[in-house]
Amino acid sequence: MPSDTKARILAVARELFVRQGVQATSLRQISERLGITKPALYYHFSSRDDLVRSIVEPLVEDIEGFLRERMPGGDARSLLEDYFDMIWRHRDVIVMMVRDLSTLGHLDLGTRMFEWRRELMDRLLGPELTMAQRIRATVALGGMSDCAVEYAHLPLEEVKPTAVEAAAVVLGL
Repeated sequence: MPSDTKARILAVARELFVRQGVQATSLRQISERLGITKPALYYHFSSRDDLVRSIVEPLVEDIEGFLRERMPGGDARSLLEDYFDMIWRHRDVIVMMVRDLSTLGHLDLGTRMFEWRRELMDRLLGPELTMAQRIRATVALGGMSDCAVEYAHLPLEEVKPTAVEAAAVVLGL
C-alpha cells in the first residue's frame, strides 16, 4: 500500500499530467503544489518517467488481467460492457496518454496496446477473422475508448449504453 505522501504525489501528478500534458508538467510544479521539496518527491519517484509509469501501471495490470480472465467464445456483449467499464475506470490515464502520445513511446505502450486490441478481438470474435471483421473490431473498440475520453465528463450511465450498443452494431452482434 502506498504511503500517504506517495498517494498524494500520484494524485497531483495525474491531475497535472491530464490537464497540462506529461512533458509540460515539471516535477517542480508537482512538488510546489504539494508543498514538499523536490528531494522529497525524488525519495518516492526517481524520475518523471518513474512517476508516469506508476500512474499508468494500474491500467496495464487491469487490461492484462482482463485479457487473462476472459476466455474466447464467451458472451460478446458482456465482454464489451466489461471492457467499457474497465476503460472508463482509467479514463483519466487514457486522456493523459492521448494528450501526450510520447508517453506511449517512453513506456513501450504503443506496441502493447495493439497486442491487447488483437487479443480482445480474438476473444470477441475468434482467432480466424477476415480483414473486414478486424477493421470493424478496430472501429468498435477504438470508438469505445474514444467515447471514454471524449465524454469523460458525463455520467457513466449516459455514455456506456450508447457506446456499447454502437460497438455491438459495428461488430454485427
